[in-house]
Amino acid sequence: MNVKLLLPLMLLVFIWGCGDTATDKTAKTETKESQDHSGHDHAGHSHDGHGHGDAPKSDLNPETLTYPNENHITNLKQLTFGGDNAEAYFSFDNQNLVFQATNKKWGMECDQIYTMSIDGHGDAQPKMISTGKGRTTCSYFMPGNQEIIYSSTHHNDEACPNIPRSIDGKYVWGVSEGYDIFIADLEGNIKKQLTNSPGYDAEPTVSPDGKKIVFTSTRSGDLELWTMDIDGSNVKQVTNGLGYDGGAFFSPDSKKLIFRSSRPTAEEEVKVYKDLLSRGLVQPTNMELYVCNVDGSDLRQITKLGGANWAPFFHPSGEKIVFSSNHHSRGKGRPQFNLFSINLDGTNVTQLTFDSIFDAFPMFSPDGKKLVFSSNRNNGGTRDTNVFIADWVE
Repeated sequence: MNVKLLLPLMLLVFIWGCGDTATDKTAKTETKESQDHSGHDHAGHSHDGHGHGDAPKSDLNPETLTYPNENHITNLKQLTFGGDNAEAYFSFDNQNLVFQATNKKWGMECDQIYTMSIDGHGDAQPKMISTGKGRTTCSYFMPGNQEIIYSSTHHNDEACPNIPRSIDGKYVWGVSEGYDIFIADLEGNIKKQLTNSPGYDAEPTVSPDGKKIVFTSTRSGDLELWTMDIDGSNVKQVTNGLGYDGGAFFSPDSKKLIFRSSRPTAEEEVKVYKDLLSRGLVQPTNMELYVCNVDGSDLRQITKLGGANWAPFFHPSGEKIVFSSNHHSRGKGRPQFNLFSINLDGTNVTQLTFDSIFDAFPMFSPDGKKLVFSSNRNNGGTRDTNVFIADWVE
Protein backbone atom coordinates (compact mmCIF):
# COMPACT_ATOMS: atom_id res chain seq x y z
CA MET A 1 0.00 0.00 0.00
CA ASN A 2 1.46 3.40 -0.89
CA VAL A 3 1.09 6.63 1.00
CA LYS A 4 -1.96 7.68 -0.97
CA LEU A 5 -3.84 4.67 0.31
CA LEU A 6 -3.15 5.64 3.90
CA LEU A 7 -5.26 8.76 3.95
CA PRO A 8 -6.47 8.27 7.45
CA LEU A 9 -3.87 6.19 9.21
CA MET A 10 -2.64 7.45 12.55
CA LEU A 11 -2.10 10.65 14.24
CA LEU A 12 0.37 7.47 15.74
CA VAL A 13 1.29 9.11 17.00
CA PHE A 14 1.31 7.61 18.78
CA ILE A 15 1.64 4.37 16.94
CA TRP A 16 2.68 4.76 18.19
CA GLY A 17 -0.04 3.93 19.44
CA CYS A 18 0.97 4.77 20.38
CA GLY A 19 2.23 4.43 17.93
CA ASP A 20 5.93 8.25 16.98
CA THR A 21 3.98 6.43 18.47
CA ALA A 22 1.36 6.55 19.10
CA THR A 23 0.51 10.58 18.25
CA ASP A 24 2.35 10.67 16.13
CA LYS A 25 -0.88 9.04 16.05
CA THR A 26 -2.03 7.56 12.76
CA ALA A 27 -2.90 8.77 9.51
CA LYS A 28 -4.58 9.64 6.40
CA THR A 29 -2.89 10.60 3.25
CA GLU A 30 -0.52 12.62 5.34
CA THR A 31 -0.87 10.99 8.67
CA LYS A 32 0.84 12.87 11.28
CA GLU A 33 3.45 10.43 12.20
CA SER A 34 0.53 6.79 16.26
CA GLN A 35 1.08 5.96 18.02
CA ASP A 36 1.23 4.74 16.88
CA HIS A 37 1.07 3.77 17.48
CA SER A 38 2.47 3.15 18.06
CA GLY A 39 0.55 2.60 17.78
CA HIS A 40 0.72 2.47 21.23
CA ASP A 41 0.22 4.25 17.72
CA HIS A 42 0.25 3.35 20.99
CA ALA A 43 1.64 3.69 19.76
CA GLY A 44 0.48 4.35 18.46
CA HIS A 45 1.84 7.29 15.91
CA SER A 46 0.18 10.03 14.10
CA HIS A 47 -3.54 9.95 14.13
CA ASP A 48 -3.49 12.72 11.66
CA GLY A 49 -6.24 11.25 9.58
CA HIS A 50 -6.78 13.93 7.13
CA GLY A 51 -7.10 13.62 3.42
CA HIS A 52 -7.31 15.98 0.51
CA GLY A 53 -10.27 16.95 -1.59
CA ASP A 54 -13.95 16.95 -0.81
CA ALA A 55 -15.07 14.74 2.05
CA PRO A 56 -17.46 11.93 1.13
CA LYS A 57 -21.12 12.41 1.90
CA SER A 58 -21.70 11.90 5.60
CA ASP A 59 -24.53 10.11 7.39
CA LEU A 60 -23.47 11.63 10.71
CA ASN A 61 -26.37 12.53 12.97
CA PRO A 62 -25.57 16.12 14.02
CA GLU A 63 -27.39 15.71 17.34
CA THR A 64 -25.92 12.40 18.50
CA LEU A 65 -22.62 12.68 16.53
CA THR A 66 -23.06 9.02 15.62
CA TYR A 67 -23.50 7.14 12.37
CA PRO A 68 -26.10 4.49 11.57
CA ASN A 69 -25.23 1.05 12.98
CA GLU A 70 -23.02 2.43 15.75
CA ASN A 71 -25.01 0.36 18.19
CA HIS A 72 -22.32 -0.16 20.82
CA ILE A 73 -21.86 3.51 21.72
CA THR A 74 -24.40 5.92 23.14
CA ASN A 75 -24.40 9.36 24.79
CA LEU A 76 -21.41 10.27 22.62
CA LYS A 77 -19.71 13.52 23.62
CA GLN A 78 -16.98 15.46 21.82
CA LEU A 79 -14.26 16.54 24.27
CA THR A 80 -11.81 18.52 22.09
CA PHE A 81 -12.45 20.97 19.28
CA GLY A 82 -9.63 21.57 16.84
CA GLY A 83 -6.08 20.43 16.22
CA ASP A 84 -4.78 16.87 16.37
CA ASN A 85 -5.89 15.12 19.56
CA ALA A 86 -5.39 11.42 20.13
CA GLU A 87 -4.29 8.60 22.40
CA ALA A 88 -6.57 9.67 25.22
CA TYR A 89 -6.36 7.20 28.12
CA PHE A 90 -8.30 7.00 31.39
CA SER A 91 -7.04 7.49 34.91
CA PHE A 92 -7.41 4.50 37.23
CA ASP A 93 -10.38 6.18 38.95
CA ASN A 94 -12.26 6.69 35.63
CA GLN A 95 -12.44 10.46 36.13
CA ASN A 96 -9.73 11.99 33.94
CA LEU A 97 -7.93 11.54 30.65
CA VAL A 98 -4.36 12.10 29.55
CA PHE A 99 -3.83 12.67 25.84
CA GLN A 100 -1.44 13.87 23.17
CA ALA A 101 -2.16 16.93 21.06
CA THR A 102 -0.79 19.41 18.57
CA ASN A 103 -2.71 22.66 18.46
CA LYS A 104 -1.31 25.93 17.14
CA LYS A 105 -3.97 27.84 19.09
CA TRP A 106 -2.38 26.52 22.27
CA GLY A 107 1.04 27.74 21.14
CA MET A 108 2.34 24.25 20.41
CA GLU A 109 3.24 22.92 16.98
CA CYS A 110 4.82 19.67 18.20
CA ASP A 111 2.98 16.90 20.07
CA GLN A 112 2.70 17.53 23.81
CA ILE A 113 0.89 15.80 26.69
CA TYR A 114 -2.27 17.24 28.30
CA THR A 115 -4.86 16.20 30.86
CA MET A 116 -8.58 16.92 31.14
CA SER A 117 -11.68 15.69 32.89
CA ILE A 118 -13.84 13.07 31.18
CA ASP A 119 -16.27 15.99 30.78
CA GLY A 120 -13.71 17.82 28.62
CA HIS A 121 -11.72 21.01 29.18
CA GLY A 122 -14.49 23.53 28.47
CA ASP A 123 -13.40 26.90 27.10
CA ALA A 124 -10.05 26.77 28.90
CA GLN A 125 -6.91 25.27 27.42
CA PRO A 126 -6.28 21.82 28.92
CA LYS A 127 -3.43 21.49 31.38
CA MET A 128 -0.12 20.62 29.75
CA ILE A 129 1.87 17.98 31.63
CA SER A 130 4.92 17.70 29.37
CA THR A 131 7.67 20.31 29.15
CA GLY A 132 6.56 21.96 25.90
CA LYS A 133 9.94 21.06 24.38
CA GLY A 134 10.88 18.35 21.91
CA ARG A 135 8.19 15.86 20.85
CA THR A 136 6.21 13.66 23.21
CA THR A 137 4.08 10.59 22.74
CA CYS A 138 2.26 7.76 24.47
CA SER A 139 1.16 9.00 27.86
CA TYR A 140 -0.60 6.98 30.56
CA PHE A 141 -1.73 7.46 34.14
CA MET A 142 0.32 5.87 36.90
CA PRO A 143 -1.32 4.09 39.87
CA GLY A 144 -2.79 6.61 42.31
CA ASN A 145 -3.77 9.01 39.50
CA GLN A 146 -1.26 11.65 40.63
CA GLU A 147 1.47 10.98 38.10
CA ILE A 148 1.76 10.47 34.33
CA ILE A 149 4.18 8.32 32.34
CA TYR A 150 5.10 9.48 28.83
CA SER A 151 7.86 9.45 26.20
CA SER A 152 9.76 12.53 25.13
CA THR A 153 12.76 13.82 23.19
CA HIS A 154 13.10 17.10 25.12
CA HIS A 155 16.19 16.05 27.10
CA ASN A 156 18.14 15.32 23.93
CA ASP A 157 16.90 18.20 21.77
CA GLU A 158 14.45 20.92 22.74
CA ALA A 159 13.51 21.51 19.10
CA CYS A 160 10.61 19.71 17.45
CA PRO A 161 12.28 16.86 15.51
CA ASN A 162 11.92 16.93 11.75
CA ILE A 163 10.57 13.50 10.82
CA PRO A 164 9.74 12.71 7.19
CA ARG A 165 6.28 11.42 6.30
CA SER A 166 7.45 9.48 3.28
CA ILE A 167 10.69 7.98 1.99
CA ASP A 168 11.04 6.80 -1.60
CA GLY A 169 7.26 7.01 -1.96
CA LYS A 170 6.69 4.95 1.20
CA TYR A 171 4.59 6.34 4.05
CA VAL A 172 6.68 6.16 7.24
CA TRP A 173 6.63 6.78 10.99
CA GLY A 174 9.56 8.07 12.99
CA VAL A 175 11.05 5.92 15.74
CA SER A 176 13.95 8.24 16.43
CA GLU A 177 16.69 7.58 18.95
CA GLY A 178 15.87 10.60 21.08
CA TYR A 179 12.90 9.12 22.96
CA ASP A 180 13.09 8.13 26.63
CA ILE A 181 10.38 7.45 29.20
CA PHE A 182 9.60 9.85 32.06
CA ILE A 183 7.26 10.14 35.02
CA ALA A 184 5.79 13.56 35.82
CA ASP A 185 3.33 14.82 38.41
CA LEU A 186 0.10 16.58 37.46
CA GLU A 187 1.88 19.95 37.59
CA GLY A 188 4.31 18.82 34.90
CA ASN A 189 7.30 18.35 37.20
CA ILE A 190 9.43 15.43 36.04
CA LYS A 191 9.84 13.08 38.98
CA LYS A 192 11.90 10.33 37.37
CA GLN A 193 13.50 9.24 34.10
CA LEU A 194 12.87 5.53 33.68
CA THR A 195 14.99 4.81 30.59
CA ASN A 196 18.33 6.16 29.47
CA SER A 197 19.57 3.80 26.78
CA PRO A 198 20.66 4.92 23.31
CA GLY A 199 17.90 4.32 20.81
CA TYR A 200 14.12 4.45 20.97
CA ASP A 201 12.31 3.86 24.29
CA ALA A 202 8.64 4.80 24.04
CA GLU A 203 5.02 3.68 23.97
CA PRO A 204 4.69 2.84 27.69
CA THR A 205 1.42 1.64 29.22
CA VAL A 206 0.67 0.42 32.73
CA SER A 207 -0.92 -2.84 33.88
CA PRO A 208 -4.35 -2.62 35.54
CA ASP A 209 -2.89 -4.05 38.76
CA GLY A 210 -0.35 -1.20 38.78
CA LYS A 211 2.69 -3.47 38.97
CA LYS A 212 4.16 -3.45 35.46
CA ILE A 213 4.97 -1.17 32.52
CA VAL A 214 5.25 -2.41 28.94
CA PHE A 215 7.11 -0.37 26.33
CA THR A 216 8.77 -0.60 22.91
CA SER A 217 12.54 -0.30 22.59
CA THR A 218 15.32 -0.68 20.04
CA ARG A 219 17.89 -1.57 22.72
CA SER A 220 18.22 -5.10 21.29
CA GLY A 221 18.67 -3.82 17.73
CA ASP A 222 15.04 -4.25 16.70
CA LEU A 223 11.70 -2.77 17.79
CA GLU A 224 10.66 -5.21 20.50
CA LEU A 225 8.36 -5.18 23.53
CA TRP A 226 9.93 -4.95 26.97
CA THR A 227 8.49 -4.86 30.49
CA MET A 228 9.71 -3.34 33.73
CA ASP A 229 8.40 -3.07 37.23
CA ILE A 230 6.47 0.10 38.05
CA ASP A 231 9.63 1.68 39.53
CA GLY A 232 11.67 1.01 36.38
CA SER A 233 13.53 -2.02 37.72
CA ASN A 234 13.54 -5.63 36.50
CA VAL A 235 13.65 -4.83 32.77
CA LYS A 236 12.86 -7.86 30.60
CA GLN A 237 12.54 -8.46 26.85
CA VAL A 238 9.15 -9.87 25.81
CA THR A 239 9.25 -10.30 21.99
CA ASN A 240 12.11 -11.19 19.67
CA GLY A 241 10.66 -11.59 16.16
CA LEU A 242 11.87 -9.28 13.41
CA GLY A 243 9.45 -6.41 12.91
CA TYR A 244 7.90 -3.45 14.66
CA ASP A 245 6.24 -4.71 17.85
CA GLY A 246 4.49 -1.77 19.49
CA GLY A 247 1.40 -0.15 20.92
CA ALA A 248 1.02 -2.81 23.61
CA PHE A 249 -1.68 -2.90 26.31
CA PHE A 250 -2.30 -5.27 29.21
CA SER A 251 -5.36 -7.48 29.59
CA PRO A 252 -7.78 -6.66 32.43
CA ASP A 253 -6.17 -9.33 34.62
CA SER A 254 -2.68 -7.96 33.79
CA LYS A 255 -1.55 -11.38 32.52
CA LYS A 256 -1.54 -10.82 28.74
CA LEU A 257 -0.39 -8.25 26.21
CA ILE A 258 -2.07 -7.22 22.97
CA PHE A 259 0.03 -5.37 20.39
CA ARG A 260 0.50 -4.49 16.72
CA SER A 261 3.35 -5.85 14.62
CA SER A 262 4.69 -5.52 11.07
CA ARG A 263 6.63 -8.84 11.05
CA PRO A 264 8.19 -8.78 7.55
CA THR A 265 9.07 -12.19 6.10
CA ALA A 266 9.79 -11.85 2.36
CA GLU A 267 13.40 -11.02 1.49
CA GLU A 268 12.56 -7.62 0.01
CA GLU A 269 10.25 -6.76 2.94
CA VAL A 270 13.03 -7.60 5.41
CA LYS A 271 15.52 -5.50 3.46
CA VAL A 272 13.19 -2.49 3.37
CA TYR A 273 12.35 -2.84 7.07
CA LYS A 274 15.99 -2.99 8.16
CA ASP A 275 16.97 -0.11 5.90
CA LEU A 276 14.22 2.15 7.25
CA LEU A 277 14.93 1.17 10.85
CA SER A 278 18.58 2.11 10.38
CA ARG A 279 17.26 5.61 9.60
CA GLY A 280 14.91 5.69 12.58
CA LEU A 281 11.82 4.98 10.49
CA VAL A 282 9.20 2.27 10.03
CA GLN A 283 6.53 1.68 7.40
CA PRO A 284 3.19 1.01 9.19
CA THR A 285 1.06 0.13 6.19
CA ASN A 286 0.93 -3.61 6.90
CA MET A 287 0.35 -4.54 10.54
CA GLU A 288 -1.50 -7.35 12.27
CA LEU A 289 -2.42 -7.90 15.92
CA TYR A 290 -0.76 -10.39 18.26
CA VAL A 291 -1.38 -11.52 21.82
CA CYS A 292 1.00 -13.16 24.29
CA ASN A 293 1.53 -13.70 27.98
CA VAL A 294 3.39 -10.92 29.78
CA ASP A 295 6.59 -12.98 29.66
CA GLY A 296 6.26 -13.45 25.89
CA SER A 297 5.05 -17.05 25.98
CA ASP A 298 2.04 -18.34 24.02
CA LEU A 299 2.51 -15.75 21.26
CA ARG A 300 -0.41 -15.89 18.79
CA GLN A 301 -1.43 -13.84 15.77
CA ILE A 302 -5.05 -12.72 16.09
CA THR A 303 -5.79 -10.84 12.86
CA LYS A 304 -5.01 -11.87 9.31
CA LEU A 305 -6.98 -9.09 7.66
CA GLY A 306 -4.35 -7.30 5.60
CA GLY A 307 -3.77 -3.56 5.64
CA ALA A 308 -3.08 -1.67 8.83
CA ASN A 309 -4.59 -3.21 11.98
CA TRP A 310 -3.48 -1.36 15.10
CA ALA A 311 -4.43 0.53 18.29
CA PRO A 312 -5.78 -2.62 20.02
CA PHE A 313 -7.28 -2.59 23.50
CA PHE A 314 -8.82 -5.38 25.55
CA HIS A 315 -12.57 -5.51 26.04
CA PRO A 316 -13.47 -5.54 29.79
CA SER A 317 -14.25 -9.27 29.52
CA GLY A 318 -10.67 -10.03 28.49
CA GLU A 319 -12.08 -12.35 25.81
CA LYS A 320 -11.95 -9.97 22.86
CA ILE A 321 -10.34 -6.72 21.76
CA VAL A 322 -11.29 -3.50 20.02
CA PHE A 323 -8.92 -2.05 17.43
CA SER A 324 -8.64 0.26 14.43
CA SER A 325 -8.33 -1.05 10.88
CA ASN A 326 -8.54 -0.04 7.24
CA HIS A 327 -8.83 -3.60 5.90
CA HIS A 328 -12.46 -3.13 4.88
CA SER A 329 -11.74 -0.16 2.63
CA ARG A 330 -8.69 -1.44 0.78
CA GLY A 331 -9.10 -1.21 -2.98
CA LYS A 332 -12.26 0.87 -2.65
CA GLY A 333 -10.85 4.29 -3.36
CA ARG A 334 -10.51 6.57 -0.36
CA PRO A 335 -9.51 4.39 2.60
CA GLN A 336 -11.00 4.77 6.04
CA PHE A 337 -10.08 3.62 9.53
CA ASN A 338 -12.84 2.40 11.80
CA LEU A 339 -13.10 0.56 15.10
CA PHE A 340 -13.71 -3.18 15.09
CA SER A 341 -13.90 -5.93 17.69
CA ILE A 342 -12.54 -9.46 17.37
CA ASN A 343 -12.41 -12.49 19.66
CA LEU A 344 -9.00 -13.56 20.92
CA ASP A 345 -9.23 -16.66 18.74
CA GLY A 346 -9.56 -14.47 15.64
CA THR A 347 -13.28 -15.04 15.09
CA ASN A 348 -16.26 -12.69 14.92
CA VAL A 349 -14.80 -9.53 13.39
CA THR A 350 -17.43 -6.84 13.99
CA GLN A 351 -17.38 -3.25 12.79
CA LEU A 352 -18.19 -0.82 15.61
CA THR A 353 -17.81 2.68 14.11
CA PHE A 354 -18.46 4.10 10.66
CA ASP A 355 -16.81 7.50 10.24
CA SER A 356 -15.90 8.08 6.60
CA ILE A 357 -12.28 8.93 7.38
CA PHE A 358 -10.84 8.04 10.77
CA ASP A 359 -11.73 6.35 14.08
CA ALA A 360 -8.91 5.00 16.25
CA PHE A 361 -7.25 4.82 19.69
CA PRO A 362 -10.08 3.13 21.61
CA MET A 363 -9.77 2.59 25.36
CA PHE A 364 -12.29 1.29 27.84
CA SER A 365 -12.53 2.98 31.22
CA PRO A 366 -11.24 0.77 34.06
CA ASP A 367 -14.82 0.18 35.21
CA GLY A 368 -15.76 -0.92 31.67
CA LYS A 369 -18.61 1.57 31.35
CA LYS A 370 -17.15 4.04 28.87
CA LEU A 371 -15.17 4.05 25.64
CA VAL A 372 -12.91 6.92 24.60
CA PHE A 373 -11.55 7.20 21.07
CA SER A 374 -10.30 9.70 18.49
CA SER A 375 -12.20 10.55 15.33
CA ASN A 376 -12.41 12.93 12.39
CA ARG A 377 -16.20 13.09 12.68
CA ASN A 378 -17.86 16.46 13.14
CA ASN A 379 -14.74 18.43 12.19
CA GLY A 380 -16.51 20.67 9.66
CA GLY A 381 -14.49 19.33 6.75
CA THR A 382 -11.16 20.31 8.33
CA ARG A 383 -8.26 18.01 9.12
CA ASP A 384 -8.97 18.10 12.85
CA THR A 385 -8.92 14.87 14.85
CA ASN A 386 -10.74 15.09 18.19
CA VAL A 387 -11.34 13.02 21.30
CA PHE A 388 -14.80 11.54 21.91
CA ILE A 389 -16.24 9.63 24.86
CA ALA A 390 -19.31 7.39 24.94
CA ASP A 391 -21.19 4.99 27.15
CA TRP A 392 -20.51 1.43 26.04
CA VAL A 393 -23.42 -0.82 25.07
CA GLU A 394 -22.90 -4.58 24.80
